[in-house]
Amino acid sequence: MSTALLAFVATFALVMAVELPDKTLVATLVLTTRYRARAVLTGVTAAFAVQSVIAVAFGSVLTLLPDRIVSLVVGVMFGAGAFMLLREGFRAGDDGAHDAVRSGPAPVAFGRAALTSFAVLFAAEWGDASQLATAGLVARYAQPVAVGLGAFLGLVSVAALAVFLGHKIRGRLRPRLIQRTAGFVFACFSAFALGSALLG
Repeated sequence: MSTALLAFVATFALVMAVELPDKTLVATLVLTTRYRARAVLTGVTAAFAVQSVIAVAFGSVLTLLPDRIVSLVVGVMFGAGAFMLLREGFRAGDDGAHDAVRSGPAPVAFGRAALTSFAVLFAAEWGDASQLATAGLVARYAQPVAVGLGAFLGLVSVAALAVFLGHKIRGRLRPRLIQRTAGFVFACFSAFALGSALLG
């Protein structure tokens, strides 16, 4: 398997695992209960495109640094992602989205619904675990296009699931378990990168 394909597959799988139980799915689900599905999907797709470009650009800058510093930065980013995921995975309580799911789509103009969806998801993804992972994987693989495409398609896939399957998908998933698993995976990546920096 080529490095580019490996980077794409690894990024897509990791982003999917991170975002399925995360606020991306919940936010898109709630937006779909408020607005038409096509407008929501258009808005969130645009937000993910911009966020992926930002993450790839940040990761590309990291590749210009010495290997040891890159490993340290990547380790810290994955460590931050692991902390966020594990904190959410073990947090008590509910996400509060149940009441919003019961209401139907509102008769709002396509442009306004898409813009609202863009703003909500752009803000939700800023500094999120998947964005940190994308930057880290760009620095790790030095394959910005493959990583960026994998991250973008992973995010859009999660949004599409939320839009088209609605609340049914929430009943079949165990978000806390997936968050915990992804958190431990991030922690392993962090330990590996930090170990490479210290031993390299």
